[in-house]
Amino acid sequence: MIIDLEPFFNVEGLSKDFDYSLDLSDEELNCVKPFTGPVDVRVTLANRAGIVSLEGDASFSLSVCCDRCAKPLDYPCDIGLDHTLAASLNDEENDDLLLVEDIKNFDLDSLVTDDIFLNLPSKFLCDDDCKGLCPKCGKDLNEGPCGCKKEIDPRLAALAQLLDSE
Repeated sequence: MIIDLEPFFNVEGLSKDFDYSLDLSDEELNCVKPFTGPVDVRVTLANRAGIVSLEGDASFSLSVCCDRCAKPLDYPCDIGLDHTLAASLNDEENDDLLLVEDIKNFDLDSLVTDDIFLNLPSKFLCDDDCKGLCPKCGKDLNEGPCGCKKEIDPRLAALAQLLDSE
């Protein structure tokens, strides 16, 4: 969605809500296209005391696999959007302000997409206590133990032989 921000920078007190759907079905995450449905975006742009703020949220669901046990899961997400926009910067080191190069053609989709990917978790888990898969046989350890004999560290094998001889 392209927005003309010029009125927001020029008219103090101007506020407008934007509510739309964003299609990210072509975007990839870890070599998979997890966005199976649209992203619902709700944003409010407002000029408060000469400062243009962008506040809102993006809600969506991802179709991913658990990073420990590989079970497929639907992962609901709600990402907060909060930015202070500036047409020019006096201080180049200020990370609190987002510089808008072209106030006539501001690409809101690009900003929302960046916020979504920056706020996604690094791992997706079906449960915080997920035990994962056995590295030897591949059995899902959430369903019970696998029966594989635990390997002895080769550095401690001599100690294990002493314990077995007694």
